[in-house]
Amino acid sequence: MTTDILINSRSYEVRLALVENNILTEFHMQRPMEKGLKGNIYRGKVVRVLPGMQAAFVDIGLERTGFLYVDDVYVSEKDIKNRMIGQVRVLPLDDLSPVQSENSTRRTQGLNIEELLSEGQDVLVQVSKDPIGTKGARLTCHITLPCRNLVFIPLTDHIGVSRKIENEEIRTILKEQIEELRPQGTGFIVRTVAEHAKVEELEADMEFLMLLWDEIRDLARSSKIPSLVYEDLDITLRSVRDLFTSDVDRLIIDDKAAYEKLLHFVRAFAPQLQERISLYQGTAPLFETYGIEVEITRAIEKKVWLRSGGYIIIESTEALSVIDVNTGRFVGKNDLNETIFKTNMEAAKEIAYQLRLRNIGGIIIIDFIDMEDEFHREELFASFKEAVKKDKSRINILRLSEFGLVQMTRKRSSENLHQMMCEPCHYCAGEGMLKSCRTICYDIFRKISRNAAKASGNTVTVRVHPRIADMLLKEEELTIIQLEQDISKRLIVAPSKDLHIEKYEIIWQR
Repeated sequence: MTTDILINSRSYEVRLALVENNILTEFHMQRPMEKGLKGNIYRGKVVRVLPGMQAAFVDIGLERTGFLYVDDVYVSEKDIKNRMIGQVRVLPLDDLSPVQSENSTRRTQGLNIEELLSEGQDVLVQVSKDPIGTKGARLTCHITLPCRNLVFIPLTDHIGVSRKIENEEIRTILKEQIEELRPQGTGFIVRTVAEHAKVEELEADMEFLMLLWDEIRDLARSSKIPSLVYEDLDITLRSVRDLFTSDVDRLIIDDKAAYEKLLHFVRAFAPQLQERISLYQGTAPLFETYGIEVEITRAIEKKVWLRSGGYIIIESTEALSVIDVNTGRFVGKNDLNETIFKTNMEAAKEIAYQLRLRNIGGIIIIDFIDMEDEFHREELFASFKEAVKKDKSRINILRLSEFGLVQMTRKRSSENLHQMMCEPCHYCAGEGMLKSCRTICYDIFRKISRNAAKASGNTVTVRVHPRIADMLLKEEELTIIQLEQDISKRLIVAPSKDLHIEKYEIIWQR
């Protein structure tokens, strides 16, 4: 199996595609105007404690307050003992030393949120889940700092090894190596990519992470409340840290500045990967060359056709997604039961693929076509469980019900692809979805960049809906200036009320 990472990097947007056997299996993107928060560390202030929900709202300097659940609050062993005399408190920043005793890493041990937090209190928190829909960011006091081979958990006395490293002998060796290297009382998790890492590489990662934690604590003490203390890596560097394993054959990026930045990072943390990284220099856009643009467009559509002629419908709300399987144009040959079984089996593999590609999370209900044959139901369930094994997210699946329903959960830490690329339709009061204004702007930028070299004249006029024009002239003004410099042409934006918001016209001066 061949696996490639393709990165389309522009100043206004970075898009990353993980391609396995020429099939797009994962898609990630980051826009500076809409950057994710997961992994960031903030010094925040508790603004409201909710005993009824055993949680608190914390102001971290964003538009919406973050949500801190009681189990995500860190307390010391000494504070647990003080419970009986009403002196429990969350550890202040000065006590967040990189070395903690084994007893000081226990969780809240049954304490209530009102015993741990009070309004106005200063807390150091990390974003564990990005804001999704109307919900604010999910926060935790249990800080984790990932590197290439290790994840540092400074407030926990624990050694863990990725479950994907299945060889017990290797797991034991890695645990012993970490035990010898780590300072007493610190916690580390060995990542999958470190299965064959040298001791020197583990030690280098460990030293880097501990120095980083010291720096974070120093910044936290001196920073104002609320404020950002530490920002996680951008998507380009995260691709090396989180996705570039020994199974990946190539990483191709199409921007020279980003390529140089990536190489600098790789030389420091994974020098053995340098030879697999290349700068794309083709004339056609990278994603079009590899057929990614078409797949991205398909990935935000409700209906997904199966090769047999059947199809699935994907509908999502904020916390629940429903997937419906239909035979569609597939009528089979002789037997109705066999037709239904084949449609369901094909749908099971496609659904597993779409969940990963679209990053659909939360509660998921799959309505397979009802089957009378018990053997067919068992085979379908086994096939679906096997199909989702490639997914890196934590998944829990309940058995197929007598109604043909599969109930499952898939862990999510960020918005799904549909939420990232679309917004509620203002024509139908949110009953449907359209491409977001920013996505349309960037579609225009890409089309102009692609055709500029073939066009004569020094001016290009873009006729767009007034809402798109407003974003182009205000929020994307700097991007237009940069684009004009890149193509050596003047760009004129012409608002046109007669155009649908997703439609636009690019007019090249002859």
